Amino acid sequence: MNPSMNAGLVREAIMTVGVALVVFRLHDIHSLKDKRRIVKSLVEKSRSRFNVSVAEVSDQDLHQQASIGIAVIGNDGRVLNSLLDRIIDFMDSLGLAELISREMELISI
Repeated sequence: MNPSMNAGLVREAIMTVGVALVVFRLHDIHSLKDKRRIVKSLVEKSRSRFNVSVAEVSDQDLHQQASIGIAVIGNDGRVLNSLLDRIIDFMDSLGLAELISREMELISI
């Protein structure tokens, strides 16, 4: 029997993965070099402060927009949701770029 198929058994989630996609508008940026400097600062400061996975995930060729992905893992979805909110608020508080959208999802396994 395949262990991933629980033949009708109900089991409690033992792990939750939280992901967020944050999009920033970068004002007065005219080169990819300037953009990389700002994105690198947002990513590294967030990684070091919260010890989470953070990376630029799309829009690499656009000068004035940055899409940054964040991933966290734990056993309590409420804690992860709060952590993602704090990370996004921290990034916004740095004042390096304008936050234009945020999406979050929690996946329980």
